[in-house]
Amino acid sequence: MSKLISIVLSGLILIQSFHLMAEDILQLDELLEHAQFHKEEYGDNFFVFLSKHYGELKLDHSKNHQEEQSEHEQLPFQYQGNCALIIAFFQCNSSSHFNPIEVLNITETNFHYFNLYASLHEEELLQPPRHS
Repeated sequence: MSKLISIVLSGLILIQSFHLMAEDILQLDELLEHAQFHKEEYGDNFFVFLSKHYGELKLDHSKNHQEEQSEHEQLPFQYQGNCALIIAFFQCNSSSHFNPIEVLNITETNFHYFNLYASLHEEELLQPPRHS
């Protein structure tokens, strides 16, 4: 069971490292429909279609075909993410802000130990064989 959980979590981390979201997976059918539209309308193969929507030809294609803009917005992998992380580190040189900790030395103990088991060797009921 732990191996299965490890595999599932590893797969989840791998998918997230490619920035794939559930929305993108659900929009793959729209990608295929739009690719079929490009094949019928413009005679593009799948690689030219990818270049027009995700590669070098994207800028020219979006300028020349403004009427398809609403369809282009529905395609997967169209979002642009940005993550900003600000880390601040402040060093305080003054130690007057900290109260000293009092260490209490208590020598009085609050536990007792009782020998609650019996050993047969102490009773000498069972003796090992002796060498003569």
